[in-house]
Amino acid sequence: MEVLGIDIGFGFTKATNGKETIIFKSIFGDASEIQFWADFGNSSPTDHIHVSIDGKPYFVGDLAEQQSSVLNFTLDQERLISDYVRILALTVAGLFYRNNTPINVPINVVSGLPIGYFKQNHERFNEILTGHHSVTYHSHNGEKTTREIYINKVRMLPQPLGSILNSLMDANGKIVDEDLATQKVGVVDIGFRTTDFTVLDHLRYIDRGSRTIDTGISKGFSVISNKLREKCGVGVELYRLYKAAEEGTIKMRGHGFSFEKIRDQVYSQLAATIANDLDRLWADDWDIDTIILTGGGCRELAKYLQPLITGNVMPLDPNTDPRLNNVHGYAKYGRYIWGEAAVENPAAKMAGKPNPESESDTIETIEADELSQV
Repeated sequence: MEVLGIDIGFGFTKATNGKETIIFKSIFGDASEIQFWADFGNSSPTDHIHVSIDGKPYFVGDLAEQQSSVLNFTLDQERLISDYVRILALTVAGLFYRNNTPINVPINVVSGLPIGYFKQNHERFNEILTGHHSVTYHSHNGEKTTREIYINKVRMLPQPLGSILNSLMDANGKIVDEDLATQKVGVVDIGFRTTDFTVLDHLRYIDRGSRTIDTGISKGFSVISNKLREKCGVGVELYRLYKAAEEGTIKMRGHGFSFEKIRDQVYSQLAATIANDLDRLWADDWDIDTIILTGGGCRELAKYLQPLITGNVMPLDPNTDPRLNNVHGYAKYGRYIWGEAAVENPAAKMAGKPNPESESDTIETIEADELSQV
């Protein structure tokens, strides 16, 4: 059995088996025939993702951005689940098998959803992903490899729990940070389209302090894109702004344009919006011990947001990619419920399953040796 953590975000698709990690943009497009392939730079497995699923070919990630005439990118939650999850999740699952032989190893998957969309949609991932799937991978030289993927179980979590679990657990899913386990912890998970807030008090999930707001880094990108269109007459797609926004400059038709001042102003406004929502939501949670900033958006917003938060904010680790915090936590959680931790602690096998006595069957927490609801 293989355990995978998979995170299908609006900006990036991330996955890990605990040893290797794969990340690529959450975009796909038509797989047109490429007359000649040349790549003289450093290449990675995600540079050329050409797959066929259910007989339909797709370019995925960077290859779609560079080569597809019709490209699919969305900021709509319903479309992400109905049209994107199957293609992106199956694509990334098969990329962990690189021995060019057919496979049919049972895979257990842990994934997540924004808190505001969790109750309504968490069961749909099981319907979409569980079962047998055939994915064909096309190399640039014309060779094909078909991989039989069997997804045995899918377990869903509210997204920001992944970051807490990543800090709490070791690679085998055992709780090792006892100090954090005894604290009241708040998480601010800044994604591409949404920001999630959540609170765990001594490993118990607190629903009152957990919400999703439609404020992510894409809002900043939209403003920057509109400003660039006004100045340069070119509409820059949001998924092409990552590097430019980081550097504060972009080159168009051979001319460089600097927009650092606009970026800083936009990011400051975004940070203020998030901080104001946090203050309102956590007004009664003044006893939070530690606040964790996580998610891809915190790479850009952390320095603007942290001064606006009153409390003990855990410093960002410059050697880790915050986009991967949740997915690493998913993989660890998978080992908690299906691996050695579950063997040593049978109660862990029931972790995260809905509580029939609760009206809300969507929220789960780690309480001692199992998950419970508030």
